[in-house]
Amino acid sequence: MQLLNDKIESLAKEQYKYGSNLEKQNVVAKFFNPVGNWDWYLMNMEDENYAWGIVDGEYVEMGSFSIKELQDIELPFGLGIERDLLFRPTNAKELWDKLKTKNNM
Repeated sequence: MQLLNDKIESLAKEQYKYGSNLEKQNVVAKFFNPVGNWDWYLMNMEDENYAWGIVDGEYVEMGSFSIKELQDIELPFGLGIERDLLFRPTNAKELWDKLKTKNNM
């Protein structure tokens, strides 16, 4: 599966100027490991080698990741990292607060 489409890429690049400012941008896509418990929430990107967002793995944190590296991950059963096709853009600050609360319970 292609993790990006033209719309997601355009939205993420438009928000690149906001850096890590959660209040000024939306999460525009969610990627997940179908056989694990890691999720990547894309906020902005310069290119497919440098994306910025929220990562929900062992901990909830904000940081950079590579779309290209996510695309190249080979998982068991011939699977790879997937894009959540039902995910709709949501305010990054609201999602951050929700994930932090969920993981601190």
